[in-house]
Parts: sequence; C-alpha cells; structure tokens
Amino acid sequence: METMRLNDVTANDLPWKIKYDASRCTMCGSCVATCSFKAIVPKVERRRMVFSEGNFPEPKARFSAVPVIRQTKSVRDYCRGCGMCEKVCPNDAIKPERNPDTRHPIITRCLGGDSIKRGGRKNLEGSTRTLDTIRVGRISQMTDPSLDAQRHTFDLLAPFGRILPPKKLPFTPDADQQLVTQELTPPVNWVYPVIIGDMSIGALSWRMWEGVAMAVAYLNEECGMPVRMCSGEGGVPVRLLKSKYLKYMILQIASGHFGWNRIANAMPHMVEDPAGILIKIGQGAKPGDGGLLMAQKVAEHIQAIRGVPKADLLSPPNHQGLYSIEESVQKMFLSFNSAFKFRVPVAIKVAASATSVSVFNNLVRDPYNIVGGFFLDGIDGGTGAAHEVSLDHTGHPIVSKLRDCYLAAVTQGRQGQIPLWAAGGLGKTGDLAADAFKMIALGANGVFTGKLILQMAGCIGNDLGRCNACNTGLCPAGITTQEPQLAHRLDPEKVAQNIVNYYLAMDQELKKLMAPIGNSSLPVGRSDALVSTDHAVADRLQIQHVC
Repeated sequence: METMRLNDVTANDLPWKIKYDASRCTMCGSCVATCSFKAIVPKVERRRMVFSEGNFPEPKARFSAVPVIRQTKSVRDYCRGCGMCEKVCPNDAIKPERNPDTRHPIITRCLGGDSIKRGGRKNLEGSTRTLDTIRVGRISQMTDPSLDAQRHTFDLLAPFGRILPPKKLPFTPDADQQLVTQELTPPVNWVYPVIIGDMSIGALSWRMWEGVAMAVAYLNEECGMPVRMCSGEGGVPVRLLKSKYLKYMILQIASGHFGWNRIANAMPHMVEDPAGILIKIGQGAKPGDGGLLMAQKVAEHIQAIRGVPKADLLSPPNHQGLYSIEESVQKMFLSFNSAFKFRVPVAIKVAASATSVSVFNNLVRDPYNIVGGFFLDGIDGGTGAAHEVSLDHTGHPIVSKLRDCYLAAVTQGRQGQIPLWAAGGLGKTGDLAADAFKMIALGANGVFTGKLILQMAGCIGNDLGRCNACNTGLCPAGITTQEPQLAHRLDPEKVAQNIVNYYLAMDQELKKLMAPIGNSSLPVGRSDALVSTDHAVADRLQIQHVC
C-alpha cells in the first residue's frame, strides 16, 4: 500500500481538480495529448470485483487492471483550468473544476523558494469597475439635435503627434494672402482611436503576431480604418522593416533596447516610415518591475531578432542613464526624432501612478514641441509574464489618473497639445466600445488594448485564475508560446478575421454612442455627457451623480 505523508502534494492542494468519469472514457488519449501542462497522465488502476456463480452465494474476488486518466500531483505540472481536455473529449468524460480549498499560493512558495510568476491580468477580486458605474446620461433630443448613427458621417480619428496651439503655428500670410510656412511643424498622424497595444514577438507566437499584422493590414487597405499596432519591446522581423506595411506599425523601444540594432541597420532600407515611436518607461500591470521574457519562450528566431542567448530576458525597471523627465526629452525624444529626420512622432508610455501628473505637466511644457503623445497604462492591464505580487498589488487604476492628467492640462490651457492615450483593463467585459467612449469623454484622445486582442484570437485565460500561464511558453491555445506543436493550433487567418470583425462591430458601436450626444467627432473631454450612479466616483471625476 502506498504511504501517504502529510506534506505530500495532493490534488486538493492545487487550484484546479480534474473531474473524471472512467465509465464514459474510451481512452482515446485526446485529453492527454492536448494538455500542454502535462497535468494529466494515463495510469492503470487495480480494480477488485466480487461476484458469485451458481445457485447459492459463493463470493469470489476477481482483480483486473483498468486504464484511467489521473491528475498530476505536482506544483510544476499542475492543472491551470484551461479546459482544453473538456473541449477535445468526445464523451464529456473529463473537465477541470475550481478548487476552493487550494493551498497553491502557500505550497508553491514553500517548495520552490521562489516568487510566483504568471501572465494575464491581476486575479484579485475587487469591487464593481469604475467604468461600469458610468453612463452616457446627456442625450440630445429637444435641446440639441442628435445624429442618425446609420446615415450621418462621423470622424473617428485621433492624433498621434504633438498638436500646436493656433498662436504657435508657423504660418504667415504673404502678399497674396496665402499661408507660408516659416519652419517645420511637428509630425502628426491621424489614426483610429483604438490602438492594438504593445505585445512583443517574443511574448506572442509568430502565428499570433502574423494574424494581428494581417488584421491591421486588412483594416487599413480594405476597410479604410487607420488602425495601428505597437510592436512591443524586442524588435521586429527585418522583412517587416523593409516592407510597405511598416507604416501601420508603432515601433517601441524599452529599457532593454532589445532588437534595436536590427531596426537601426534597417533604416536606410525602409521604404516607409513607421507610424510612430513609443518609448516605454513603465507598464501598468507591473510598474517599476521591468520586462520579463522567460527562457522557455526565447526560441531561435527570438534569439536572432534580439541578438541574445537562450536565457531569461530581463529589462531594467527604468532606462539606464535617464535620471529626470527633462533628460528623457533631451536624450530620447531628440535622438529618435533626429534618426527619422523629424518625420515620425515620438511618444512616451508610463505606468499610472501618483506621480503621473507631474510627468505629464513637465512634458506639456516641453519647449521643443516634439513629445508626440502620453500613453498612460493602468493596473488592470495584462502582461505576458510578471511576478504575481506585482500583478496583484502594484499599480494605479487608470480612470482617475487619466482624469487628473486631462484636468491638469485644462488648468494650463494646454489640453489636446499632447494627445492622451489610456489603457488598463479596458474591454474586460468584452465591450471595448463603451469603455473607450467613456475614457474619451473623460479626456483621452484614444485608447490602446492588448489582452482583449488575445481574447479575440481565442485566449481562454480570465481574471479569476483560469490558465494565466503565458509565462510558461505552454499556452494551450497557441497564442503565447514558441513551441511549434502548440503554435500550430492557432489559425492566423481566423485570428485576423476575428479582429477585423470585432473592429467593424466596435466602429458601429462608437457611432451609436456618439450620435445621441450630437457629436460627429470624438467627444474628447465631454464629461458633461457622462453621469455616475456612484457618488464617490462622480465626485472624484467631477461628473454628475444620478440615482
């Protein structure tokens, strides 16, 4: 008989337990083959059956070996609750069930002696989302004319680049009263107000990245929607740098500077300028923690693009050599503007924090007029890998901090000069249009999203601890893995189709929200259109309270 010790790990210690019905199982092996975490394995159980033959009871025992599926009892190969086994089982014989008695956070730290790492969003359950307490409450009916969302023409464009106020525009009339340009103006690209956020080609599988890139190209070329995507840190393939589709890509440089040698070498061969440069100072999901790409995801093509060995790739928590906001403007913004001869807008991305307004105020006063955007990322955003303690306990919600930055610019009379872009848990309920509209009415020029894009592609992780194994390189959906057999589960064309369809639906929904308030262009700062059912939220955001 097997000896059981108190400190042995059992299924009841793990976050998910496998519910298995042997009577329905045909031992086809689909579930075992599909489980990328090796959380289930085939085993043989010894069964005892008592029977009696003849007219009088004569109990006899027969033993037989029965093949079954067993759950792995390990803190390394444990069930993440992804449900792939249930999806492929032809007889509904197996499925994961959440274990409310889990001891996983304790035993993992005790046995491993290391911080828990994972991907996804924070898992701590909070109260109702701030955005869900806000409604579009000012409807134009008798006072102002509302618009017909089906027939009216709408201008759904947001600026990426510095906007000069009228008095600073370098235009003067000549003798014929024609405007003459005295000097260059800052570059501005007008793009769709929902940018696909920065997710690197190391964090995502190459098939996922290909699917997103195809969707962006189709939306621009066929649908006339100027959607842009951000590369994330780590560089991009050289063939993309030399292609005409680079104009739809925002290139990101972060503190690790990974992949930028390739980008610099490709500059003389670029046939198009990128849509912009985004300098990432911080990320909302793990502010002050730097980037993290686990060694198991550093495949050969990632090593080639980044010029690194197969090892954990850690970006510093800040840019080395930058010690002040003013210095970042002088060194980074000027250098990148110079590199592209001031044709490409350069923006900055920071994590929402108590100091965000100070950073924004300094950038607004930038005397060079070259800061092309302020990207603000909140705590509810997702990530491919982070220490769980950072994900759950570090950061700042996005809504109030966005509002603070906008009102700070209004106080100085400089609103709109540096476009405000915000993110961090937008579209958590699946409805990005409503969240984007509310953020724009609170002061954002546009929003960016990452985790929702993965969900469009088929990501099965959620904010309640399901899957969230992006960091392991064993993504069962083939989205955040570099393992060929797992990546090939993903159909790039289906990914592109889903993203395109979602954007088309979102475009309709944005118009449906803009029409009732009588706006044919983005309602940036139209907080008078919003009301809140929560008194504290209304007071904090300076909007009307309703009950």
